[in-house]
Amino acid sequence: MAPPHPLSPISASYDVIIIGAGINGAGIAHDAAQRGLRVLLLDKGDIASGTTSWSTRLIHGGLRYLEHAELRLVRESLRERETLLRIAPHLVRPLPLLIPLYKGARRGPFTMRVGMVAYDVLSWNKSLPRHQMLSSTATLARASGLRTEDLQGGALYYDAQVTFPERLTVENVLAAHALGAHVLTYTRADSLLTEQGQVRGIVCTNLQTGAQHTAHAPLVVNVAGPWVDAVLAGALPAGTPLVAGTKGTHLVVAPFAGAPQVGLYAEAKADGRPFFILPWNELYLIGTTDTRYTGSLEQLEATQDEIAYLLAETNRLFPQAHLTSEQVLYTYAGVRPLPFVPAGSEAGITRRHFVHQDSAGIKGLFSIVGGKLTTYRSLAEEVVDLLCQRLQKPCMASVSAQTPLPGALPPEEIARFQQQLLQVFPALPNASLHRLLRIYGRRAAPLLQLAATSPNLLQPLVPNSPTLAAEIVFAMQQELAQTLTDCLLRRTMLGLNAACGLDVVEAAATVARQHLGWSAAREATEVAAYRQYVQRFHPHSLVAAGD
Repeated sequence: MAPPHPLSPISASYDVIIIGAGINGAGIAHDAAQRGLRVLLLDKGDIASGTTSWSTRLIHGGLRYLEHAELRLVRESLRERETLLRIAPHLVRPLPLLIPLYKGARRGPFTMRVGMVAYDVLSWNKSLPRHQMLSSTATLARASGLRTEDLQGGALYYDAQVTFPERLTVENVLAAHALGAHVLTYTRADSLLTEQGQVRGIVCTNLQTGAQHTAHAPLVVNVAGPWVDAVLAGALPAGTPLVAGTKGTHLVVAPFAGAPQVGLYAEAKADGRPFFILPWNELYLIGTTDTRYTGSLEQLEATQDEIAYLLAETNRLFPQAHLTSEQVLYTYAGVRPLPFVPAGSEAGITRRHFVHQDSAGIKGLFSIVGGKLTTYRSLAEEVVDLLCQRLQKPCMASVSAQTPLPGALPPEEIARFQQQLLQVFPALPNASLHRLLRIYGRRAAPLLQLAATSPNLLQPLVPNSPTLAAEIVFAMQQELAQTLTDCLLRRTMLGLNAACGLDVVEAAATVARQHLGWSAAREATEVAAYRQYVQRFHPHSLVAAGD
């Protein structure tokens, strides 16, 4: 698959232009391309470089939404969880979650049992096990490091985890691109073209070259997440934002004393807010905070207070952990693009999505606010239904719920697929094979075909690593990556290892110079840009080195 082509200086024409290549924009582009629409998808950054990569990485029904009587949202989420387990089984996997119940907590055993029963009822067609209410002894059998004082028992239930939502987004974009969608990253939508109150397209700028272009379409979908209002700048009346973001911060730590083997969903003592401690990517993910945010969206960082809050709550639950800020490998923070409400609890703001048709009074302009990672596919189906109605052209019904993503590899087919790969590549180490299947699924086959074109590409990226050098070339040549940062953080996922990718960045750039024709100057520039980018995560290796 070729990288995206730049827009021609001559105006291009589409059925729909989609602004924002996060999970929702990617899903809309995929669904629209499947139905035969001419699609332009653009983003001022990379695919999945915003809100999508800042999530807690769960595919879940939203157990706490039951408290706010959002039954429709929970049911939709649980139905979509089942769909994603089916169409992206290589990326979305079942995750057991344990809720410890302590005396004096706001949510007691009876309340939790009622919630668990409702959760099971709303997911009546699920493939995952039903919940279990546990005694304190059974709870400790699953998380022996838990604080025992006042422990009354626990609730065990199942949701799912998408270790890398970045890959989920990339595969949606790749599928759309294969169906003819035009994909432009690092391209900013500067302004909307309108005529007599009807949208006619956009003016956009390629941020890598500075070239400005015009693209025409009768429909534009603004799905820019926290930047939705920025896209509408000048079109909305003053003081009427669509989005009111809340900030979520996460910590990544190494396995710690008493760490649970299952995911933990607990109530914070400081404010009663639920938070997670999750096994993730051979590490642990702790989060999240939920506070109103009105600052800059361009480089969010975790604050010392947020880090201290999450560490204190983790240490309270796991007394043996003794986690300190020095043990935090890195952090990440982002803004949830929730619907604007003037006041009230952040936790009470709905996670439903809203489709604002004829947004800002401009016909043909759709602005998407809110939504969840879990429900991106159903949101996309809903939006494309509306687009087809507006275009007044016959569109086939959505098939996205039945169409596996490009890398989809069901568990029952893994062994046979492994054997097929090993027949062609018998020297492939087991660790490399496992990594390829976990990251790329079926797309491991074309990756290895690329690797076979040069002996060097079948070598480890760095000594004793399961990562193949070919992954760098594959990301740039066949997965629409434009920069080394794209490659490490949103294709190979090496940027989310314990060292935040800083242990492999030079080796990755060397591979790019050797096999992609990069100059020595570009190699150095890309390494420096990556190191600069990840400073926002406060990686321990940089902090320890004093950078």
